[in-house]
Amino acid sequence: MSRFLKILSWSFGVLLLIILATITRVDRSPIEEQEFYHETFDRLEKTPWQGSEGGFWLAGWGKANVTPDKPVDLVGYAPRGPYEFVQDSSFVKAITLSNGKTQIAWLNFELLIVHPALAKAVEEGVANSGLAPDQLIFTATHTHSGMSGYMPGAIGKLAFGGYDQEIVDHLVNKSIEALRFAVSTQDTVSLSYRKVDAGKYVANRFIKDAPYDPFVRQLIFSKRTGEKAAFFTYSAHATCLSSKFMGLSGDYPKYLTRALEAREYEFAMFAAGTVGSHRPLSPGNTPEKVQAYAASLDSAIWLRMTQFATLKTPRILHSRLDIGLREPHLRITDNLRIRPWLFNYLLGETNPHLDFTQIGNLLLITSSGEISGVFYEEWEKLAKEKGLNLIVTTFNGGYIGYITPDELYDEHYHEVRETNWYGPGNGHYFDQLIRKTISKSGR
Repeated sequence: MSRFLKILSWSFGVLLLIILATITRVDRSPIEEQEFYHETFDRLEKTPWQGSEGGFWLAGWGKANVTPDKPVDLVGYAPRGPYEFVQDSSFVKAITLSNGKTQIAWLNFELLIVHPALAKAVEEGVANSGLAPDQLIFTATHTHSGMSGYMPGAIGKLAFGGYDQEIVDHLVNKSIEALRFAVSTQDTVSLSYRKVDAGKYVANRFIKDAPYDPFVRQLIFSKRTGEKAAFFTYSAHATCLSSKFMGLSGDYPKYLTRALEAREYEFAMFAAGTVGSHRPLSPGNTPEKVQAYAASLDSAIWLRMTQFATLKTPRILHSRLDIGLREPHLRITDNLRIRPWLFNYLLGETNPHLDFTQIGNLLLITSSGEISGVFYEEWEKLAKEKGLNLIVTTFNGGYIGYITPDELYDEHYHEVRETNWYGPGNGHYFDQLIRKTISKSGR
């Protein structure tokens, strides 16, 4: 009996040490009182914007097929193993824009996210290729049926197909190929902004009748030859296909870009918008039903335009803001979280930042967090007051989890429990950061 009690006591002591080493309480102190909060706003005010005003617009576009030679794990939902067939080939797409003095470029991947490790590898590869633009902007379609191979770390290996240097090198080389083609096809263009109401096809996925962002927003490039390209965003998650679907696919963004390219555009690039809290209202989860959903969206884009504007002044300005955050708050209960060292071991680098780009009177903000579109209406009102059109996208080469309204923080939704990684107050924090950015840009 004595020996049993000693073993029990020793086991309890070890368990207690493990708990103390790996678990701590959620920090609920007001975010406005945190030092990083004030440092980030101070940095936002002081960080200069670079760029120029030229005499014309130049643009080009290109793409490269990145479908692996052999099946790799699918990324999205839960671990599913290697894809069993190719429903849709995967591509990296590039658009370059210049005013003769400053050049920016978008790189878009048909992937779940653009992991910081992938972004760093692509940035280095592009710089070494001699193509490096003044600003390189990362976006993703956020398909939940895309390829893996670009996420290091323990969780990356366990749930997201791990990190395969050959896959990453392949993505880097194909990114350079797409960029090189885009640069080689640059020609003078006119630019326009278009906004379309597609509210029938998206909803708030947590609260019935709650606010959501209903709009497709487009930046349209028109060459003198008549060729046209569209960079466009929408806030519905690319989660139409079933989690049991075992094909490689771009989900509805793939079919929507195909529809746009079949109708008028030579080239279309879909960038995930403010997808936090937003779900697609697809009629089903088979490829046929997803294609029907994309066709409905395509029709809405052509029939329900609510705003159109020409971007006449060839001015390009750009900046980047590194964002300070709380310690990681990956929660296991309402008030308990794993300790930062364990989070960093499991998830690795998150690269929190915002990228800013002003093209004429269009302001583009690209976020590391999956921002909820419920904030968008107020941002857009402020932008309009400042004489700006606004596009907000996500997956900019960083990933810090979800940014959702703070009043939802203690609800038992996965966006605010398992994947709101940096603690309470981030909804207000990012809302204010974007408001300040809009006001600064409109000066």
